[in-house]
Amino acid sequence: MNHDRFLSIITLCLAGITALAQTNLHEQSPAEQYQWPTEADVLTRLHQWQDLKFGVLLHWGIYSVPGIVESWSICDEKWITRDTTRTYQQYQDWYFGLADEFNPTQFDPSQWASVMQDAGMKYMIFTTKHHDGFCLWDTDETDYSIAHHAFANDPRRDALRHVLDAFRQRQFMIGTYFSKADWHSQYYWWDVYTGHGRNVNYPIDQFPWRWEQFCKFTYRQIEEIMSRYGRVDILWLDAGWVCTENNQDIHMPQIAQMARRHQPGLIIVDRTIRGPYENYQTPEQAIPAEQRAYPWESCITLSDDWGWVPRPRWKSPARVINTLAEIVAKGGNLVLGVGPTAQGLIQPEAVERLQAIGRWMRANGSAIYGTTITPHYHEGHLWFTAAKDASRKYAIYALGDDDTMPTQVTWSVNLPTKRIRLISTGKTLRYKVRDGLVTVTLPKNLPHQPFALEIE
Repeated sequence: MNHDRFLSIITLCLAGITALAQTNLHEQSPAEQYQWPTEADVLTRLHQWQDLKFGVLLHWGIYSVPGIVESWSICDEKWITRDTTRTYQQYQDWYFGLADEFNPTQFDPSQWASVMQDAGMKYMIFTTKHHDGFCLWDTDETDYSIAHHAFANDPRRDALRHVLDAFRQRQFMIGTYFSKADWHSQYYWWDVYTGHGRNVNYPIDQFPWRWEQFCKFTYRQIEEIMSRYGRVDILWLDAGWVCTENNQDIHMPQIAQMARRHQPGLIIVDRTIRGPYENYQTPEQAIPAEQRAYPWESCITLSDDWGWVPRPRWKSPARVINTLAEIVAKGGNLVLGVGPTAQGLIQPEAVERLQAIGRWMRANGSAIYGTTITPHYHEGHLWFTAAKDASRKYAIYALGDDDTMPTQVTWSVNLPTKRIRLISTGKTLRYKVRDGLVTVTLPKNLPHQPFALEIE
């Protein structure tokens, strides 16, 4: 079978993985078991992060070459759909061999940072290593990295450094994604054994030395990221199945102590693992049904996929804005998943949507950034937020792409006592309060998009 046809089949076979992955991979830790950090500097950083509201999560790696769903296709769990013309070993060899094709000659993290800043994002999280073990930095622990394969002779081969520097120059809060699993490591997936579910594939109790080697390998890789690349604000750990409760004790207390020694005040997000190292929770491709009174972040993609795919189904700018309004009204942050291309750029279709979101954020951001929750946070199309000093509240009207723009808006909570202002223009609007309801008359010819009101 020729290469192009093989990639086409792979893409088609994996088209359904994302929806399954969103529901099967990341069971959320119970809300009532959230533990606030006890370290003062961590709490300070966490509250700063909560004020930012909107960030980007950048998935980029060898899976970007064929445009498939990150590294999940090499996992042999039953929900995975894969091309049937090759054996599992042939497929795995092909997948790991993509390192020799991943040559992002147009790699331009300054473009990434510029696009995300223009979109109104305030923090970033970059995938240093997904579950496949391919490292986006020049690690001493393995040759399976961007610095030792197709991109090895490029002066930008230590990609992590260039990405973080580009975003720091634009004043982003900096986050690094790291998978605790490593499907390329012989200390995690040992070739002596054939089972390749997401978990370690050998009995740890029979080979404790091998597992300890994996723990040391993981510790040293995280220390490289924490000690060599400047200020890092967030360590975002994925692969929640690598945990003590699943008999895969990765020694998180030691990792956390080391990481915070290098990065004082570091926010640690050990996803789905309740306890002291899940400083905020991370519902994936979902929003909690109600407000939550502790730190959380919905991680939701701009298309249907985390990484770049050849035929994405994009969310509209209005849908992203409405999602952000709901999340902020419920007390959370939104980190939007955007996948750069294998060549190293944010593609024009994504840029266009992010620019539209950014225009809205520049005009209406006071209803989002630095706000807090209010007890009455939702009515009809409206999501409500509040200024921290309680001097005003905000109402964001979630207008869908197919909705008709109203001429008036009515609600029964968070009633005004002084005025209502259209934030995007600063115009004070006519309103009346009668029988516990406020009715606001909107200006004619408003753009067909969500809009925000300031209530005093």
